Amino acid sequence: MKFKAVAFDMDGLLFNTEAVYWKVASTLMARRGEVYTKELDHAAMGRPAKDCFELFIETFGFSETWQELQSESEDLFLKFIDEGFSTMPGLYELLDHLEQRNIPKGICTSSDSHIASEVLRRKEDVTRRFDFVLTFDDVERGKPAPDIYLKAAERFGIAPAEMLVLEDSAAGCTAAHHAGAVAAAVRTEHNALCVFTDAKIVATALNDPKIMALF
Repeated sequence: MKFKAVAFDMDGLLFNTEAVYWKVASTLMARRGEVYTKELDHAAMGRPAKDCFELFIETFGFSETWQELQSESEDLFLKFIDEGFSTMPGLYELLDHLEQRNIPKGICTSSDSHIASEVLRRKEDVTRRFDFVLTFDDVERGKPAPDIYLKAAERFGIAPAEMLVLEDSAAGCTAAHHAGAVAAAVRTEHNALCVFTDAKIVATALNDPKIMALF
């Protein structure tokens, strides 16, 4: 397989923000006398905010709207994110590897533009190395629909089949697969329960030799 560009998911793939989201969701549930579980976390992972909060409402019977839960969640996120978060293992090595080969790179996240910008501005050394950022606000449908990866291929000016997508969620891999791209999942602690049915490759880190050898 020869790829002309790479699309990266953001949360849990570039940055260890899944730990922040776990703290946000756990706090949100605790305020309502509920417990946030790994199973619920994996069901929500990679999906846009509306889908996640509607899942919480359906699961626990909350009386709030998804918009009300989202507003509270965003306030918590902005509070907890200032405690800091790290880049995921192997990120800098992979970016160096791609840049040495002049492979363009884009970020495709299910987060809305406001949240994405808050994350990315805190890691400007990483953000400036990408050609573009697409968020949920740029598409009609979020992952697992293929919209964001179809748009990414269009931005790169290539066919989807010429694009590698790096993901940490099953929903993201499904989105890439349905777009006609090739998905590579990166297995870490936070997605240990995920079944990556639509991933062609399952790696252990961003600098896994199975990924590096594709370029």
